[in-house]
Amino acid sequence: MTEILVLYYSRYGAVEEMAQQLARGIEKVGGTQARIRTVPPVGPTCDPDTRSIPDAGAPYATLEDLRECAGLALGSPTRFGNMAAPMKHFLDSTGQLWLSGTLIGKPAAVFTSTATLHGGQETTLLSMMLPLMHHGMLIVGLPYSEQALSKTATGGTPYGASHVAGEGNDRPLSAEEKHLCQALGTRLATIAQRLAVHEKTR
Repeated sequence: MTEILVLYYSRYGAVEEMAQQLARGIEKVGGTQARIRTVPPVGPTCDPDTRSIPDAGAPYATLEDLRECAGLALGSPTRFGNMAAPMKHFLDSTGQLWLSGTLIGKPAAVFTSTATLHGGQETTLLSMMLPLMHHGMLIVGLPYSEQALSKTATGGTPYGASHVAGEGNDRPLSAEEKHLCQALGTRLATIAQRLAVHEKTR
């Protein structure tokens, strides 16, 4: 079974819903399953929540989740055109994986949510790609063969899936946003499987 890690941070629930949609897309690919994980919030001193299990939702991620995955979908809300601090804090803890080259050659995709249509979606997606590229991961985007990219009036970019949540964080995912989340998950899982087969036949 090929396992894809869907790792996200969500403050108001939109990115969590996107993670669920990506997982649906991943599990459309036979022989593939999604492992959904989140990261703890951080406080003013940047100390993460010390509880090992959150009160609700997905479990907190560990470095072992990254070691074991065949691919990674990484999601965060936008904070001034960048990923949120809790996700950056977690990624900053992955130095030992970088030293060992654990993630080299694994495919990765990114997704985000903003309050407004021009709220920094693409820069946030790019900010999440940077540490993944330092790890040697292979970045998977959304091609324009996905017609929803050309039709969407809400979220959706070639860099990754996105969502416009509204200033009150009360907008549900649009049909196009759901489709693109699932399409990204399916594409990521398909590429991960192909890479795994290639490695076995080398």
